[in-house]
Amino acid sequence: MATTIKKREEILEVLTKACARRELLILVTPFLRFESSFVAVQGEELHVLATMSREDAVYGLRVPDLKLRFPHGLGFFEGAVGHLGLGLHEGRRTVKLSIPRALKENDQRGAYRVERVGRVPVTFGTPKANILLASLVDISVTGAQLHAQREVPPAEMGPGDRIVLDIPLSEEISIHSAATVRHMDGRKIGVQFTPALPPEVEAPLSKWVFRMHEEERERAARRLEEAAPAEFRTGAVVPESSIVLVSPDASLESDLREVLKSLKPLTRLAPAVQELKEALRGKPSLVIFHLEGASLDERRRLKTLTEIVQRKAPILLLGTGVDGASLFELSSEWKASSAIVWSPERTLFLQRLVQGMLRRHITGGEGPLAPMENPS
Repeated sequence: MATTIKKREEILEVLTKACARRELLILVTPFLRFESSFVAVQGEELHVLATMSREDAVYGLRVPDLKLRFPHGLGFFEGAVGHLGLGLHEGRRTVKLSIPRALKENDQRGAYRVERVGRVPVTFGTPKANILLASLVDISVTGAQLHAQREVPPAEMGPGDRIVLDIPLSEEISIHSAATVRHMDGRKIGVQFTPALPPEVEAPLSKWVFRMHEEERERAARRLEEAAPAEFRTGAVVPESSIVLVSPDASLESDLREVLKSLKPLTRLAPAVQELKEALRGKPSLVIFHLEGASLDERRRLKTLTEIVQRKAPILLLGTGVDGASLFELSSEWKASSAIVWSPERTLFLQRLVQGMLRRHITGGEGPLAPMENPS
């Protein structure tokens, strides 16, 4: 059963310890996620490392359903946070977040088991002092499952017996531990690390398991996408579910067509009511509104157009010649799903943002997420 911490003093204790360890964390928006790490708790603010660009830190995280996830002990915690702006702590650029009102532990039974471990050889010694070889099937912070090279007779080893094993999981993580055999089925052997792994091994293993868990989330997201009807699949060349760009700028169309070609076909429309209404009959997967400059007339025209699209397709507001603060204020006012100030240097970010929006449109819920933004 999942554990939820609601007492403020307990939440602060967990966060303070995570800051002391400079623990890994992931900031999650409906469309993107950013890898970061804990820095400090100061009063009502949680500082985390700013691993993204200043613009993304200021505006890309300014969403109502921002969450953080991080490894803790044998599991993971998740909590809703608010974006409070940028900060500085001991010379390090940070993002300031509100203290979550609750931390919910992952609902896995026991510790999460990683099954995609690759080829990892295991050596273990039986109570009869025989050295045997096996391969790693899965692993968690508390135990592992092995596949022995040969069947082990019950007289040689069985449930409850103590063994010693070596698991060279990665260059950074090598496990040499005593363990207790919990079950055996042919060549399959389930073991529990007893005693628990020492902190210098458990901490990096916990982070590794957390990363693998996040990667599995992404794979599950892709499976959902592939299971969707063909006309809604990312990358399917179906005009009825194309991306619509509302802009008078042909050069921008050329740029975006190249950027988004691996995701969806792009159709550009002039900013006119009738053309947009006709395009909506094709059920576009995404409508991008281009805001060029900040004239009052253009804003009024685009506001009218966005009202036509609301609840019929996701809206991305793309600005050129406009500052980020104004753009994101308008995106909130016009109920856009997201917004971005465009420049050619932001190609990769735009691809990931659009991919996340398309996936959310497919699933209709929190939805799959685009790949993690690499630290800048």
